[in-house]
Amino acid sequence: MHGNLFYTRPMKAALTLAVCLTLAVVIPANAATIAGRVVGITDGDTLTLLTSDRHAIKIRLADIDAPERHQPFGSRARQALSDLVYGRNVTVSDEVDDSGPDLKQDPYGRSIGRIRAGDEDVNAEMVREGMAWVYTAYNRDPSLPGIEAEARSAGRGLWADPSPTPPWEWCKERK
Repeated sequence: MHGNLFYTRPMKAALTLAVCLTLAVVIPANAATIAGRVVGITDGDTLTLLTSDRHAIKIRLADIDAPERHQPFGSRARQALSDLVYGRNVTVSDEVDDSGPDLKQDPYGRSIGRIRAGDEDVNAEMVREGMAWVYTAYNRDPSLPGIEAEARSAGRGLWADPSPTPPWEWCKERK
């Protein structure tokens, strides 16, 4: 018999099971996550992340679409994203992607993900501030349309304009 009565095989099995179940709740299966410092802001929905191993990665914020740089509110959206994350350590994840360990990429080679700065969901905050639309064609977050509706009714950001043009339409008009 072991000298430690509190560390029996059944106790060890129960402890192992408890740890595994806790991790299963805390860490989504197949969720790709990267962390780093934001070192660049391209526009209101694209940033550059520098990882701890000094790799620069372009990140496109998932589920939202901000005005383009030369579009009305484009500069303000870029500044809003900068105010939220520039110079800060953030995590980027795709908690609903089941395709493997890497973030998905868009046709331009940017990784797509949800940005967290501390406890703040940056993607949702951009919509809340009226600096981005919910990108309905790609949105997987059921909370975002309600956040957008609230920003719209409050007239925040781009919703101060009586008929703002979404970026996907603005880009088509310029082709």
